[in-house]
Amino acid sequence: MINFNGDLISNDQPIFTISNRAFNYGDGIFETLKIVDYKIVFFEDHYFRLMASMRMLRMEIPSYFTLEFLKGEIEKTVAASNISENVRIRVSVFRKDGGFYNPNSNEVDYVIVAQKLFILNREYYKVDLFKDYYLNSGLLSTIKTTNRMLNVVASIYADENDLDTCLLINEKKYIVEAIHGNIFLVFGNTLITPAITEGCIKGIVRKKIIQITQKHPELIIEEREVSPFEIIKADELFITNSIIDIQAVSQYRKKKFANTIANKISELLKNEYP
Repeated sequence: MINFNGDLISNDQPIFTISNRAFNYGDGIFETLKIVDYKIVFFEDHYFRLMASMRMLRMEIPSYFTLEFLKGEIEKTVAASNISENVRIRVSVFRKDGGFYNPNSNEVDYVIVAQKLFILNREYYKVDLFKDYYLNSGLLSTIKTTNRMLNVVASIYADENDLDTCLLINEKKYIVEAIHGNIFLVFGNTLITPAITEGCIKGIVRKKIIQITQKHPELIIEEREVSPFEIIKADELFITNSIIDIQAVSQYRKKKFANTIANKISELLKNEYP
């Protein structure tokens, strides 16, 4: 079942018109969450990121769109979909139909979709750079909008070149993130991740890992510009997002990586689950 503005609709029933702004202009945002053991993981973080993104895009946030309301709508959707223990949730918010670039209204519609959660962390994971197009290092790139064309094209490139994913770079030729999440380089006990100012998504798991390192003095975290040349020198490289948590990278070109710190952080992250 699909939850469209609070109404539960079967998956095969159309809900969008040709004037849908997410379709026509990418005028929408989304959050991808997971439910593990019947609990929404890091729900408050996702909710507040969604609210911040709506404000940045000048969307009108309905007064009823509270944390409790959204949690209830997610739970209603999950219950109607007959899956509950481990679930993948996508919450999409977009401006109501109408207008061209300038919308007729800043009011929003929302859609919630629940699917069975399948998490596959691969033992061997191969990456390379995608250099055909660049991410912009501006703040707009930090929002999860429904315009993910660069990620789509990069995913096709990865598939054509027998890669598991690609690393994306900005117009300054610095590393920003992977197609499916944020990245961390490991040098000894120091973790380095591209700064938000480089244009990376404000990832929830990225945020949690930064918080974890601050609780463990044996770990050091740096947020800064990251040159592609540093990847070759790194001991480890791993990717993070809200579904997989952490995916250790095995190979970048001819460089092979360990995964000791990645495994350690993964266990510490699970301790943060609700």
